[in-house]
Amino acid sequence: MLAAELALEFGVSEDTVRRDLREMAAAGLCERVYGGALPVSPAHGSLTQRIGVAADRKQALARAAAKQIAAGLTVFFDAGSTNLAIANALPAELELTAATNAPAIAAALIDKPAVNVILIGGMVDRQTGGALGAKALRDMEQISPDLCILGACGVDLEAGITAFGFEDAEFKRFATSKSRRVLVAVTSEKFGTAAPHSILPMAHCECLVVEHDADPAVLAGYRQRGCRTVIAGQTN
Repeated sequence: MLAAELALEFGVSEDTVRRDLREMAAAGLCERVYGGALPVSPAHGSLTQRIGVAADRKQALARAAAKQIAAGLTVFFDAGSTNLAIANALPAELELTAATNAPAIAAALIDKPAVNVILIGGMVDRQTGGALGAKALRDMEQISPDLCILGACGVDLEAGITAFGFEDAEFKRFATSKSRRVLVAVTSEKFGTAAPHSILPMAHCECLVVEHDADPAVLAGYRQRGCRTVIAGQTN
């Protein structure tokens, strides 16, 4: 919601609205963006906790996302519960080189006999489930993926793709800068929400995999930004 719209609706000044939004953001009730505010992303909890949330929905997204991965590619799997589901959904015979900073994803991929696995190292962050920091960045420097499967805490047309952690966002930005294409698979409740740290504008996301109930009007806005949309459960 834009500050100007809120000021008009409540009959107060924009300065009053901005002050209230600052206070709400400080209390964790919203996330400030340019010109207004967005709901805070619901993507809280450790990786272990998030794996059990909306598991069936994430598996549907994973099946759709896995179909976007062609044989012979070098693919980076960012840490995240939906991306772990994508790794599990890959066909056993699909030949590719997979890099990941998430030990759980590496463990899932190592069971795929046709997948060569590169594990990016460093201190593993319990919240994200992935290695972050200087060592992870140095390891990522050596790889130029054809495709980055990016984890996202919030997805919004204006705010773009965002993350809660500063170092997590830094690593994600670097991973996307090294990759030729970016794919994001996202559950519906993350649309129109934001986390504190920016990763990527929507125009730089080549493919957005969404749930079957995603609002067509909302998806049209993403396509106008050049972001191809794939709807889970539909033939693509």
